[in-house]
Amino acid sequence: MSGEAPRIEVEGLGVRYAEVAAVEGVGFAVARGELVTLLGPSGCGKTTTLRAIAGLEQPSAGNIRLAGRTVYSAAERRNVPAERRGVSMVFQSYAIWPHMTVFENVAYGLRVRRLAKAEIERSVGRALDLVQMQALAGRPASRLSGGQQQRVAVARAIAFEPEVLLFDEPLSNLDARLRAAMRLELRELQRRLGITALYVTHDQEEALAISDRVIVMNAGRIEQEGTPEEIYARPCSRFVADFVGAANLIPGRVRDIGHFEAAGGLLLPLPSSRPPRGDETTLALRTAYITLLADATQAPDTARGVIHRRMFHGDFIQYVVDWPAGQLIVRRPPTELFAEGAAVTIAFAPEHCVLL
Repeated sequence: MSGEAPRIEVEGLGVRYAEVAAVEGVGFAVARGELVTLLGPSGCGKTTTLRAIAGLEQPSAGNIRLAGRTVYSAAERRNVPAERRGVSMVFQSYAIWPHMTVFENVAYGLRVRRLAKAEIERSVGRALDLVQMQALAGRPASRLSGGQQQRVAVARAIAFEPEVLLFDEPLSNLDARLRAAMRLELRELQRRLGITALYVTHDQEEALAISDRVIVMNAGRIEQEGTPEEIYARPCSRFVADFVGAANLIPGRVRDIGHFEAAGGLLLPLPSSRPPRGDETTLALRTAYITLLADATQAPDTARGVIHRRMFHGDFIQYVVDWPAGQLIVRRPPTELFAEGAAVTIAFAPEHCVLL
């Protein structure tokens, strides 16, 4: 970044509702042109954090800087109003005015800013072109589909070229197929414009697909921060392993530097690159990192099992496998078919075993 200040900086942020701490000690930074996602379950504080950055929530502690400018400081008692923060927000409900046309919806914020008519027309036209809605500029908003309303909401947000774009679960009201398509469109648009974006969702698949970095939140605090690959492959806690992606959480104890002992005396391999501390009591193993083999050959880093249940999910088949440590969830491509009751060999690489 050549020493350039982050576009979003949050330090020690706290938000309280009476005696309840909704957000406590949250801090992170978002670089210019980066898309960072706040991911977590309902009530974890992610939307409250987003609204505090937008100026829609009153924090109780911490600092918020946008493009190097302090917009909130508890110590300095500074709280810049939302309309002067240079941010734009896309809400879960879209907040589209049904009595206005598409053009009027996008132009509304520019008219409030008292821009010249020619400038408004230019900015609205550009924004509608970017979201492929120019042909519907004169259509009443009440006659738009959910996906079209979402595009209008994005066009309105980018029309005045904000410093920062905030997304509050913008795709949650769409059906699964449209949500996947709009996810790609939003990511392509954000990259093309180079906009700095902070995105909130509870959908782990969405977060992993669109983000440069993911911040996992739980109970008002940050649980882990990293790239999607780091969050998925190297969860730092039981919560992250269980919430992000599908993982088997296997209880047991560290037997020695290279093995974890699970129930039934089953020894599972540990990666040599990350020696255990010795006090770990859980091993996380992603469902997608496990291979099932039809032959009964015993080999290093394998165990025997029996297919208990098979469930077809379209893009993958989920197996429930009985093995010496209880039951194991395994996801395999639909081309790898095993009958219920079939004996299988379970194989996985040590580097995919994560101690917690």
